[in-house]
Amino acid sequence: MAQVAVVTGGGSGLGREMALALAAAGFEVTVTGRTEEKLRETAALSAEGRVRTAVLDVADGEAVRALFGGLERIDVLVNNAGTGAPAAGVEDLAEEDWRRVVDTNLTGSFLCAQAAFAMMLRQDPKGGRIINNGSISAHVPRPQGIAYTASKHAVTGLTKGLELEGRAHGITACQIDIGNAATPMTERMGQGVLQPDGTIAAEPTFDPKIVADFVVRIAQLPTSVAVPTLTVMAAGMPYVGRG
Repeated sequence: MAQVAVVTGGGSGLGREMALALAAAGFEVTVTGRTEEKLRETAALSAEGRVRTAVLDVADGEAVRALFGGLERIDVLVNNAGTGAPAAGVEDLAEEDWRRVVDTNLTGSFLCAQAAFAMMLRQDPKGGRIINNGSISAHVPRPQGIAYTASKHAVTGLTKGLELEGRAHGITACQIDIGNAATPMTERMGQGVLQPDGTIAAEPTFDPKIVADFVVRIAQLPTSVAVPTLTVMAAGMPYVGRG
């Protein structure tokens, strides 16, 4: 029987690549997102026809629980859904932007992980894997990005907590910290982005399919193997030494 995976934020970018790669590897995949048209585009790109779609706002607890309650089992959850706020200094960041970022990146990841975790405890055989999309910003901030940075630091704590609580039940958690995968979200990197010293500089990017390949490899590991963290980024991007 094929293993079952759920990928949030699967309508475009990294989520789309992850979902397609998992389907190509034999997983039955459900992709979620807030835009039905984009989800259908993802499903149509799967030559294997193993991608199903579900419109979902991950910050809506009732909707999350309803989605997972409709599954027979889940072997892999990829918490990929995320958002950022407009670039702003601490003093200018709107409260509603802060709350929107935290609700999606942190609370949404928790709600999906909680629902998946509960199912992984009940199913037979029990166990599974939760993969959280972290970020280089889970380690070091970008200028004018405090909401995103804080949310991704918090995802690290979520991942560690899931790994600890799942240890006795065959449930493992992994955080993939990604730097500058070439998606619509990172298109601006090529034109130049603000650096900590106040300059504007272009940054390198890399093929997001490489990230998807890592997700598949981790998803295929036996649950007796844990990969707590993985960092994959464009060589030469300002990560080591940023600040």
